[in-house]
Amino acid sequence: MSSNLWIRQAHRWLSIFFTVAVIANFAAMGLGEPPSWIVYAPLPPLFLLMFTGLYMFAIPYAAKWRGSKA
Repeated sequence: MSSNLWIRQAHRWLSIFFTVAVIANFAAMGLGEPPSWIVYAPLPPLFLLMFTGLYMFAIPYAAKWRGSKA
């Protein structure tokens, strides 16, 4: 599997983990004061989503800059 496909697949799975963490965060807030690990659980996948998203955003511009059609 090429690196672009691997990045896209990782981005999809990270979005699922992020969504589950946010839902768990809201559910825990509804039950009272949540533990800090639940409050901060969405942050690692969010930062990884940012990096994979920026990479996928930059791919067409990098291909255009190199002169190839990707």
